[in-house]
Amino acid sequence: MNSVKTTDEETVGAQQIAVVTGAGSGIGRAVAVELLTAGWAVALAGRRPETLAETAALAPAGGAVLSVRTDVSRPEDVAALFAAVRDRFGRVDLLFNNAGTFGPGGVPVEDLPYEAWRHVVDTNLNGAFLCAQAAYRQMREQDPRGGRIINNGSISAHTPRPHSVAYTATKHALTGLTKSLSLDGRPYGIAVGQIDIGNAATDMTAGMQTGALQANGETAPEPVMDVADVARTVRHMAELPLEANVQFATVMATAMPYVGRG
Repeated sequence: MNSVKTTDEETVGAQQIAVVTGAGSGIGRAVAVELLTAGWAVALAGRRPETLAETAALAPAGGAVLSVRTDVSRPEDVAALFAAVRDRFGRVDLLFNNAGTFGPGGVPVEDLPYEAWRHVVDTNLNGAFLCAQAAYRQMREQDPRGGRIINNGSISAHTPRPHSVAYTATKHALTGLTKSLSLDGRPYGIAVGQIDIGNAATDMTAGMQTGALQANGETAPEPVMDVADVARTVRHMAELPLEANVQFATVMATAMPYVGRG
């Protein structure tokens, strides 16, 4: 675990504090920059320090940023992340539980190596649990008490794509995690919701615009949406008062083959 401070201590103060995992690229980067632009202090967590530095460089002048190299599947990394955030900012108001991996694409279930299955489960599910648990503990004890956790689900939390058993299983499980955390967080002012995202334009979805395998066996291009639209949705969820909660939100390219998929 490595941390890099990139901001003036005086900029923190009364700001709301967010932790964004998977902040080095894609949706995580877009959400981190959206929150920073809105005046939040943001801790960027991810496995690659160089991409975290690229995200931090997009912060507006004076933005309060902390970059922490973190593998969310490692309990010791997650503990160190939240200790660094507590030491730097004093509290956590928001966790955007975003880190995830699709795993090997296009592999039939009978050919999926156990190691690949385990890697997806460790990152998408175990990592989300570890980060939520650490945030929950901090939010329960801080003063004022409470905070918000937003889990990054997926369209695959509802409907699978072909040959996506590990990813789909973890995203279905994430929905159960969201519901359970939401219930258990009520006495402590911890609001927990989930955003299910479809076909945002990132490196992960670049191939969909040229052709993605469909349920009928055909390959067809799919529309995508601007990742900034996802970031604005997360910010809306994040900035609600703790008395209000978006339990589940679905944001997707309007014409993507989700409704009626298959």
